Amino acid sequence: MKILELILDEENEEMGVYAISVVNDPAIGENFVKLSNQQITFSAIDKEKKLLMGAALIPNKQIYRRNKKHGEFYIYFSEDTVRKASELFFINHNQSNATYEHSKTLDGMSVVESWIIEDTEKDKSKLYGFDLPKGTWMISMKVNNENVWNDVKEGKVKGFSIEGYFADKYEMSLETSLRKTMDEEKEYLIEQIKNVLKGNELAEESYNDYPSVVKRNAQRGILLNEKNGNKCATQVGKIRAQQLANGEKVSVETIKRMYSYLSRAEVYYNQGDSNDCGYISYLLWGGKAALTWSESKLKQIENGKG
Repeated sequence: MKILELILDEENEEMGVYAISVVNDPAIGENFVKLSNQQITFSAIDKEKKLLMGAALIPNKQIYRRNKKHGEFYIYFSEDTVRKASELFFINHNQSNATYEHSKTLDGMSVVESWIIEDTEKDKSKLYGFDLPKGTWMISMKVNNENVWNDVKEGKVKGFSIEGYFADKYEMSLETSLRKTMDEEKEYLIEQIKNVLKGNELAEESYNDYPSVVKRNAQRGILLNEKNGNKCATQVGKIRAQQLANGEKVSVETIKRMYSYLSRAEVYYNQGDSNDCGYISYLLWGGKAALTWSESKLKQIENGKG
């Protein structure tokens, strides 16, 4: 089953945890993270002061999810992401944002204490019966809401659950790689236009001695992309696929871009999912055969044997 790491895109102001929910049963949403307390109940650490303590996020714990896009899969958060999420929660002034079972907004609830477990044996969570891993985000919440406190006493709510937006590391990294490739292509085209305006010669060696499997990969990528509504890859990638599928010659600069993209994106090439955009995009650029060819071709050109 697929395992996805969720991360924070710090350039996106919407990212991070924006509320804490008190819950009984797990609640999982498709478009944003709604996590149960991951089988860790909170503790009423001070019944007179109405304080609750529990884990908001546990690092590296696989959490089952299911949606239309990925089917059944697991997600997890790294220690670094958990720490960043805890910091942004307060930076964005979300400590008084609370809900009941991820639906009803609550008044009179506020996170008054927050920390990351650094030493599993000496952390104060141990005093209250918790046995949690290093890097866990712990919180204490003040409950000035009689209805919620009554539900706590009656066992109707048993733990904390975060609500927030996170990015899929796989897709975000792939998008970054695609953007970088597209930016490189734009820069190249701008330079070409400048040369035309200056009257400079644009003649450049070009090659189409790539193996037939490169053509077939590009052709398959085009077909799969059409099947998926042409939603995958940038316009640059689609143009590149047409060139390769038709056996057209490609310039040295284009070969460099092929190698640059394919070597970066190789880690996202998942042959097991023909509907995955990472897989389709990789095929559009010629696949692994194109990576091997572009690397070899650049070495030949460098050695004057192109």
